[in-house]
Amino acid sequence: MSEEAPVKDAPAAEASFAEITARRRGRIRRYFFEHPRAMDAVVVLCYLLLALATFINALVEGKWLAAALLLATAGVLFLRRHYPLMVTAAVAVLEVSVTLLSPWGTNGSAGLWFALYAVAVVKPRTQALVVAGAATLPLALLYLFMWTTPQSARDLQELPENYQLISNIATAATIMAASLIATGIGISVRQRREHEAEIRAWAARTAQLGSVTERNRIAREMHDVVAHSLTVMVSLSDGAAVVVRKDPERAAEVLGELSRTGRTALADMRRVLGVLRDDSGRPAPLVPADSGDLATLLEGFRTAGLPLHFSHTGPALPDDPAFRLTVFRIVQESLTNVLRYGRSPGLVEVRVLRDGDRVTIDVLDDGREPRDSREVSVGGSGAVGTGQGINGMRERARIYAGTVDAGPGPNGGWRVRAELNWNGDKGKP
Repeated sequence: MSEEAPVKDAPAAEASFAEITARRRGRIRRYFFEHPRAMDAVVVLCYLLLALATFINALVEGKWLAAALLLATAGVLFLRRHYPLMVTAAVAVLEVSVTLLSPWGTNGSAGLWFALYAVAVVKPRTQALVVAGAATLPLALLYLFMWTTPQSARDLQELPENYQLISNIATAATIMAASLIATGIGISVRQRREHEAEIRAWAARTAQLGSVTERNRIAREMHDVVAHSLTVMVSLSDGAAVVVRKDPERAAEVLGELSRTGRTALADMRRVLGVLRDDSGRPAPLVPADSGDLATLLEGFRTAGLPLHFSHTGPALPDDPAFRLTVFRIVQESLTNVLRYGRSPGLVEVRVLRDGDRVTIDVLDDGREPRDSREVSVGGSGAVGTGQGINGMRERARIYAGTVDAGPGPNGGWRVRAELNWNGDKGKP
């Protein structure tokens, strides 16, 4: 089975995406994004600069109310982030009032630009466009039917025919277009933020799925390591207790195998759990899983007392470590079940057949355990076993478009048959 790289959890994935987004913004945009009050101050300052000429002209002409309304508009814009709709309504009224008091000023709907942008950033597109039309229409109609002529045109001795009508239409159209542009920019920003939020959510879901997959993989590996190793060690211990008085040399050999199995189990557990952490607390290096030595595995089961016969037909197994590990784990789990549940098997056959892209694994014993008892032990609901080993073999086989069948053998006993498909080297020896 392939070793999947450990995936960070959802909060870490979101943090990584946030860092990428922050780097894309650049220093200036990142500063204003992190300091919204500073951005609000810049917006108000920009409005005051646009309205400066109108403000000074109002003071010179003694139109104190117009000047006060301009300052009020600037103050209201401070609240646009928190109350965008209310601010837009207030600015629309103030802009119309200033225009009535001081026609053809330089502020010309500038306050609406910032207010409508704030609405478009937080509201759906349709609602933002409706608000833009409703807030801009009164001011546009006011300029369209304006009864005065701009000061710059009054100084001309001769005005073009219909100059006032053309000027009014152009000004009204410009106000509408500017408001639509400001709204469009806000809609674009909102869509970009929604897109980033969707990607962030996708990254979090992917990370969470990866964490679940990794936990399942670790659970399967731990089941294989613990179930196999403990079963073999128990069998070796029982065998050593029997032969220790009759054949001390044979008992020493069994005990040596017991020690080797325990050390191998500890090494496997450290490898499996090593993907979670290392001694320094840093992420563990991604080391490919050991594909396992099939010959050593079989010899260990022989030492534990299984009468094994192994045969390999066809070309050698692929060199891919993940594929070899899958074969190793299937054989290991099958033999572990024979050792745990088999009753006095006279022969256990392990056959590996490679025919082109297909690899078939057969593990068959002639044990005389009653069929019902065997089914309870591997079926998933009995007291002897949970069936997780069989399920784990099937999950491993699915990675290579394969299947695993477990059930009574044709001549009694128990049989596990696994078929795997390999497309790497097309079966070349």
